[in-house]
Amino acid sequence: MSELVTGEAVALELRPAKLPSRALAVLLDLVAAVTVYVVVTIALVAATASLDQAARTAISLTVFLLLLVGVPMAVETLSHGRSLGKMACGLRVVRDDGGPIRFRHALVRGLIGVIEILMTMGVVACIASLVSSRGRRLGDVFAGTLVVRERLPVGPVGSVPPPPPWLAGRFSGLDLSAVPDGLWLAVRQYLTRMRQLDPQAGHAMAERLAADLADRTGAPVPQGVPAAAYLAAVVQERQARDARRAFGHGVGGAGAMGGGPVGTSGPAGAYAPPPVRQPAPPTVYPSVPAAPSHSTGSSSPSVPSAPGVPATPATPVSPPPAAEGPSTGFVPPA
Repeated sequence: MSELVTGEAVALELRPAKLPSRALAVLLDLVAAVTVYVVVTIALVAATASLDQAARTAISLTVFLLLLVGVPMAVETLSHGRSLGKMACGLRVVRDDGGPIRFRHALVRGLIGVIEILMTMGVVACIASLVSSRGRRLGDVFAGTLVVRERLPVGPVGSVPPPPPWLAGRFSGLDLSAVPDGLWLAVRQYLTRMRQLDPQAGHAMAERLAADLADRTGAPVPQGVPAAAYLAAVVQERQARDARRAFGHGVGGAGAMGGGPVGTSGPAGAYAPPPVRQPAPPTVYPSVPAAPSHSTGSSSPSVPSAPGVPATPATPVSPPPAAEGPSTGFVPPA
């Protein structure tokens, strides 16, 4: 592992390529270059048969330098450090600060490579790579470059750390509509990598992001709140709002982030759906009172009904039996 520091004081961890992978990449490049050189040479010999020996020698030397030196330099420059062999092995040539190489870097590597690779059959390049702590050959040392691995095992994705509990819900009234997606992405990347940054550089970056976020929201950063905690709290508020828009208003801010129960009681961080309100039973309307009887005979009074419907005689109700003991004033229903 090689740790490089960029111009922004951010430490980058790069994996320098080892000698076996670099040797395999150089071998693939040489096989491709020599194959093209042989094909082009055969074609030129047939085309320049009428020329004298000096002309044929000059043409052969020009083709050699062009195909074995010029073409690899052009390919590395245009592909930003990836030749055919390096592409097959998952390698790339970068500057010492981790940036892409330019033509001058490829030119120095190519010219010195003629001596340490072609003229010495790669012996000098192998010795220099074994001696160097980062596996660099002489061309890399003079050009200020480094060959690194691009294909790395995928590690766990960093998660945004939660803010302090005393900041939960404090920015619920903040207007986040004017914050662009690029700023949100920068804040999330900082929060997921802030433990890997230099403390001073990380603090300065947090202050700058907090100032940009405060300018977009129109509300200054509260006094006494660290910039990193402010960023985490605002990101949590945005995620809570997104959750409420996606799942409804039953999702609260703390529960959406896994900080406590939501809705009904339950384990911390578990989502509990809002209670389902049962429909009320149908209203029982009072029965229509019986019409008063105008006769004293034995006929029972009838209940008036709607027009066209015959009246139904009412059933006589017997009075309840007298309760034993002292009267309580309560008459049980019939």
